[in-house]
Amino acid sequence: MASNSFGLRIVASDKVFYEGRGKIIVFPQADGEKAVMAHHEDMMLAFVPGEMRFQTEDGQWHIAAVSAGFAQVINNRVTVLVLTAERPEDIDRKRAQEAKEMAEEQLRQKQSQMQYYRTQATLARAMARLRVSDQKHKFNL
Repeated sequence: MASNSFGLRIVASDKVFYEGRGKIIVFPQADGEKAVMAHHEDMMLAFVPGEMRFQTEDGQWHIAAVSAGFAQVINNRVTVLVLTAERPEDIDRKRAQEAKEMAEEQLRQKQSQMQYYRTQATLARAMARLRVSDQKHKFNL
């Protein structure tokens, strides 16, 4: 009988965020979300900054604020590579709110195209961190 789980490894630039078995992982996409379950076809996937959720083999849901990144699905194993991954309890809400407000102010000012994209990325990250921080109680984390 085939297992309904897959090997899951989530690696941030500074740590291994999670390593174990997963039942489903949901990635943020520019136009919604993309989920991967056990025995998904092999693929490479890019995702945007936002809220990533995954369910472990024991049925427990976990949530993280992630930067943009990539996921590789090969042979019922999922490897996720991100610059940053933060659990809700590790997010400093005050700092995230300040970063959001500063980015919104910078977007109102004249910027070069490169500065504009950097500011948009900063704003997306701050908003994702705030959303994930708010979700802490929803998943009983």
